[in-house]
Amino acid sequence: MAVGGRREIDDARIRLGHELADCLWSVLVLADCYDIDLAAEFTRMTDELDAKLSVAVGN
Repeated sequence: MAVGGRREIDDARIRLGHELADCLWSVLVLADCYDIDLAAEFTRMTDELDAKLSVAVGN
């Protein structure tokens, strides 16, 4: 919200970058703990989205 100008927080973009990196780290740790291939899952998920969007727009 601060990066979008709806709140006043010093160094909002830097803090946002830190928070996003923290979230990514958590996701990577969970994927490792549960032996999940994130690259494969990401590809599968984006392929499914592409297919749904193609149907939705009639392509």
